[in-house]
Amino acid sequence: MKFLLIDSQGYFSFYSSKKITSLATSLSPPLGLLYIGRALEDEGHKVEVIQFLNRKSPKEQIKKSLKSVDVVGINISSSFINDTIHIAKTIKEFDSSITIILGGPHCIFHPKRALEDIPIADMSLEGEGDFAIKDIAKAIESKKTLSEVKGLFYRENGKIKAGKPHQIIMGLDSIPFPARHLVEKYDYGKTKNTYLFKPKLTSMVSSRGCPFHCRFCARNAPSYRIYRQRSAENVVKEIIEIENKYKSVYIVDDNFLSDKKRTHKIMDELIKNGTNIDLLVRGARVDSAERELYEKMKKAGVKYIEFGIESGNQGVLDFYNKRTTLNQIRKAVKLSRQMNFITTGNFILGAPIESKKHFKKTIKFASSLPLDIAFFFPLTYMYGSDLWDEAVQNGNIKGTDSFSVCADSRIGLGNFTEEELENVCKKAFRSFYLRPSYVVPQVLRSIFRKNFGVLKIGMNYV
Repeated sequence: MKFLLIDSQGYFSFYSSKKITSLATSLSPPLGLLYIGRALEDEGHKVEVIQFLNRKSPKEQIKKSLKSVDVVGINISSSFINDTIHIAKTIKEFDSSITIILGGPHCIFHPKRALEDIPIADMSLEGEGDFAIKDIAKAIESKKTLSEVKGLFYRENGKIKAGKPHQIIMGLDSIPFPARHLVEKYDYGKTKNTYLFKPKLTSMVSSRGCPFHCRFCARNAPSYRIYRQRSAENVVKEIIEIENKYKSVYIVDDNFLSDKKRTHKIMDELIKNGTNIDLLVRGARVDSAERELYEKMKKAGVKYIEFGIESGNQGVLDFYNKRTTLNQIRKAVKLSRQMNFITTGNFILGAPIESKKHFKKTIKFASSLPLDIAFFFPLTYMYGSDLWDEAVQNGNIKGTDSFSVCADSRIGLGNFTEEELENVCKKAFRSFYLRPSYVVPQVLRSIFRKNFGVLKIGMNYV
């Protein structure tokens, strides 16, 4: 059979004023789909993957790719349901016999509701699909019954039925590496027409889930919460394989450095093997920073590190259950600068305990740190997070009518309106990026690196 796998993110942005501005979005291939693609190819199926980032006429792209397709799998997040509805309609209008399977974050939380939200889809897969997709393919070929497939919800005689309970994959080393060749037609790592890191760039994940429990984080479903790691040997093996075709790899774990013993081992092996690939670390906690480890990271090729800092107020960090301190933040960012890493800090504004004084303190704190890039976001209550559950219990949010809600004072979720929070974030961006103490060093660092990508990111947000 032929499978078409679609990353729904970005489809609707071509038909509205909505912009995709996340640095992670521009850098990351759809790893989940590439793992699925590898599993299907290993079973002898043909696979194509399409994304819509930086591509024109996505609807025409879908129609062009649907020729001779038997099954379409769509990666769906709760924020992009409308995109998926448009995509599903395009598919069924082209050929109503094509089977549509939904997967991804939305289906982890709402596997049955996903089929209600997108009524022309045929199946929805809860949890990880690395192995389940093989059983689904066999069921479509009538070699297995749908009721036997773990984590599957499907339509039968007008009703939504469930297969066997989904199973979390504990032994991650048993999963084959993703089929990166399926997205070789795309160019990742470019920001504002500038490569921030060495092309050609890809991404990888060395663990799944998160061992921490921040109150704002939506990753509290079992598939997200249960933390599992690949062995250091397995991680190094993939990096060595990646090095044959790529110059940079974006490690997109939620917390790559949480097990420092494993990270030391990975870096030791990379140094021993003499790999020559730039490593970009998206998920890093500030309490993992230590000089010996960072020196190894630098020697092994780490060029970028990203921290979830969140606030410049200890009380707000405690409210979020971050389990970090301002001193740990200062130490981690300062140490990163000493290692000459490009360093990003993410900040959230709008906790229900925050006042204007808190905002000013966070902006001042961010400006005091030697960060290369800073992002400021209004707090969003996300389905699956502790904050969401508490808001539902208090009656501020009604059930699952939506999946993310801004911390708006008009519905009792904070002390400021959504518009006020957006204005505060805009002010934070300007305050951070328009400082002479930021601009002058960044110009010099850009000249030294022969790359002005960081400055272009900052000016874009200003």
